[in-house]
Amino acid sequence: MKTFKTFLIMNLILLSWAEMPLRAQDFRSAQEAVGLVPGQTAPLFEATNQHGNQFNLVEVLNQGPVVLIFYRGFWCPVCNKHLASFQDSLYLLQEAGVQLIAVSPEKPEYLDKMATKSGAEFQLLYDENYRIADAYDVTFKPDTKTLFVYNTVLGAKLKETHSDDSQRLPIPATFLINPDGKIAWRHFDPDYKKRASVSEILKAL
Repeated sequence: MKTFKTFLIMNLILLSWAEMPLRAQDFRSAQEAVGLVPGQTAPLFEATNQHGNQFNLVEVLNQGPVVLIFYRGFWCPVCNKHLASFQDSLYLLQEAGVQLIAVSPEKPEYLDKMATKSGAEFQLLYDENYRIADAYDVTFKPDTKTLFVYNTVLGAKLKETHSDDSQRLPIPATFLINPDGKIAWRHFDPDYKKRASVSEILKAL
């Protein structure tokens, strides 16, 4: 009996240790997120876009470089302005042979709202269960006070608009991915007001 109890205790300890990295990632701050860096291989993924169609990164990379933008949601004024600026200069990226995609943890019906607010004609993707943001290491958890502002003042309703109730968000990072699957350039800043520009991306090309 004593041996069985010891076995149970040891298993509980091991389970707790196994869950520690997930908890750390779930609740880390924006300042603790580091993101993937140039030279690393970009994680490949599939996702649903605002039209309900399936997007495959492998297929798109076969056509040329990809600019991947992470944004917080339709409720974010800075995100609206940022995506609108990319829409305004979309032809410059297209002339350079670059395809633009933007990813958020919001469900497809909320991607439509973002498309309407920003005028985005490029693909907006639903990052279900934060799979893409986690893979690019840009996920963080806002503090309680900040979540109150987002959910109440800005109307984010993160538990409703996301796939779960963890209320995590992505750092609004931007990655330039080469056709060989390598990250060529990135803009990564915990300050959500600081975003990548089209001119910076064209220089990086």
